[in-house]
Amino acid sequence: MREVRYLVYGKHVYGSLYGCKYDLLADQEFLKKVVVDAARVGNMTLLEVKTWLISPGVSVVAIILESHIAIHTWPEYEFATVDVYSCGKHSKPEEAFKYIVQLLNPKRFEYTVTDRSYLE
Repeated sequence: MREVRYLVYGKHVYGSLYGCKYDLLADQEFLKKVVVDAARVGNMTLLEVKTWLISPGVSVVAIILESHIAIHTWPEYEFATVDVYSCGKHSKPEEAFKYIVQLLNPKRFEYTVTDRSYLE
């Protein structure tokens, strides 16, 4: 039997958070810190973080060496989307995603884990 070999390793975790507190979803600095800390929790190498206030919502995108982390919020609907994608075998994108969920404390959430690897 031939051994499967990864040419590219990728794991994508993304989801929707419902029933989050307005104040958390509208706080640009808080969300930036959440993403920075999530990169650490997920054992990812943070390269840069950008934030945009789209009143009342916020978008935060972190470029990590392994790919990206993003949060987009709609405080008026108590809703956020979270995206964590990593191409590093050493990283833990699902742990990073769950850390973000823990801090945003939604009433409910759903998420998907997708394998985005390329195998030989």
